[in-house]
Parts: sequence; structure tokens; C-alpha cells
Amino acid sequence: MNENQAAGAGPADATQGRRWVGWVAVWILFAAVAAIALVTGKYAISPQDIARVILARLTGTASGVPATVETVVWNVRLPRVLCGLVAGAALSAAGAVYQGLFRNPLVSPDILGVSAGASLGAVLGIFLSLPVIAIQGLSFAGGLAAVALVYAIGALARGRDPTLVLVLAGIAVGALLGSCISLLKVLADPYNQLPAITFWLLGSLASVSRGDFLSVLPAMVLGLVPMVLLRWRMNLMTLEDEEARALGVETARTRLVLIAASTLMTSAAVSISGIIGWIGLLIPHIARALVGPDFSKLLPASLILGGCYLTLMDTLARSASVEIPLGILTAAVGAPFFLWLLLMRSRRGWN
Repeated sequence: MNENQAAGAGPADATQGRRWVGWVAVWILFAAVAAIALVTGKYAISPQDIARVILARLTGTASGVPATVETVVWNVRLPRVLCGLVAGAALSAAGAVYQGLFRNPLVSPDILGVSAGASLGAVLGIFLSLPVIAIQGLSFAGGLAAVALVYAIGALARGRDPTLVLVLAGIAVGALLGSCISLLKVLADPYNQLPAITFWLLGSLASVSRGDFLSVLPAMVLGLVPMVLLRWRMNLMTLEDEEARALGVETARTRLVLIAASTLMTSAAVSISGIIGWIGLLIPHIARALVGPDFSKLLPASLILGGCYLTLMDTLARSASVEIPLGILTAAVGAPFFLWLLLMRSRRGWN
């Protein structure tokens, strides 16, 4: 190897080294957050007791810990941590997909009205005094229906720029659904229904159960499969449509499949957690800074970091003297951090 080759290999090796450091940091963060979330709370439980309970439940043996401890770990804390991990992972993965598809670093999963549709479904369920499972079902269906409506409007408009048409249709539909939510809040019972609606719109994992986790897990997996299978096409979708088609990608079909997958995951997350902002906007930027823009690496990093972030925020929320809604915490932490990230990266670009 001559001197020029050696000099050219240096930056590449350094970049590869930074990527490995980023991956190590991501996995260490995941393990630390999961452990902290399980042991932290108003009811102090040792890591040994938590391990005994989980092992005993998985093997069908006696745990040897007090019944109260077993109930708190198995029925309250573990489902909440698992739901936080999958909901945060879903929102951040959807954010990474949307930012790539729309070639815009400021896009989040609710850009096509999915959050507004899910909110309207849940608010309608609360307004009609339906059971929790029906509220979650309406929320899930509302998110899917909203994006289906946006995509139908985009197909009818047939603008020269399909991406711009979708964004504009999403803004309009989101505003319309938001007005419907406001109307239901005005009509709701101010003593019972209105507080429940307000609390749900602010986001919380306080009432989740193992059943909630198991009910949304299939939707999460079903939405994740196309993202994994189309990961190389996702890299090409960040190019202009003409360039992507020249490289063999059917842009319209690929965009439809990835939007459907992202919407499915987002709707599932919102149905159990309520509206939680900033995760789908902020986390993909952090993941991109750690592991690079290649979607095959960006996707798993976004999944892990998104799950960690929401779980950590939920741990802070339930550790306070009065539980704080997650939407407040994620905005209070995410907005300043995003502004800092914007200032740090604006000179170098977003990729």
C-alpha cells in the first residue's frame, strides 16, 4: 500500500470505528434503561427479586418472593416497561421511514394524520363511555382510516409532486380531525369524560397490561417486516423519484407499502399510549448520528433508542409524586435537545 492509499484509508477506518462505538453505546443504553426501569418506582424492589419473579413465571415454579412484590413486578411494572419499549420503538422506526420517504428531516409519524385519526377514535370511545379495549380498537382503526383517507386524496389530486400532495393532504385532514376532537371535548361531560379525554391526549402508560402488550405486538411485527425486507429500497427512496426508478425501484408501490407499515405501527403504539410527540422526530436524528444514514443500520438503532427513550421518560413520569403525562415530559426534554441538535448539525447538513 502506498502513502496515498494509506492516507485514504484513514478517514474510512475512523468512520467505521465511530460506528462500532455508536452500536456499543446503543446496546449498553438499552440494557441500562431496561434494568433501571424495572427496579425504579415508588415501590422499591431489588434486582434479585425481579429476576426471581420473571424466571419463576417463565418456568412455572415458585418465586419465593412476597405476593405483593410478584404482583407489582408481573402485573404492573413489567407490562409497562414492555409497552414503553415497543411503543417507543414503533414511533421512532416510523419517524425514520417518514423522514426518508419525504426527504425531510422535520417529518414525524403524524404528518399524514395518523395521530389525529387515532386521537379522534379514542376520544369518540371515551365520549360514548365504551370499555378500554373498545377505545383502543377505535384509536387503532382511526389512525389507519385517517392515513387511508389522506392517501386516497393524494391519488385523486395527482399532483406533479406526489410527496408534496400527501403532506398537504395530511395537514388538511389532520386539521379537520382536530376540529372534530375539539367539538367532542366541548360536548363531553366536564366532570367525567373531559378529564379522561384530556389525560389520554397527553399520553400515558399508567393503565397498560400484559394484554395490551400482546394485542399490539402482532401489529408491530407486521409493520416491521416490510421495513426490514425493503431496507435497501428505502435507501434509494431518499433520492428523487426519477433517480430511484432509474435504479429499479417502483417508487409508488414502495412508498405505499412503507407508509402502510409505518401507519400500522404508529396506530398500534398510539392505541395503548395516547399521543406522545417528539419521539418519531428526534430519535431518528440521534440514531443517524450514531450509526449513519444506511437504513439497514438506522432502523435497528432507531428501534432500540426509541424504546429506551420512551421507557426512560415513563420511568421519570411514574417516579414523581404525581404522575406526569408522557406527552409533557417528551416535549419538555425533546424540544430543547432537538434545538441543540439543530444548531450542532445545521452547518454539516442532516445526513
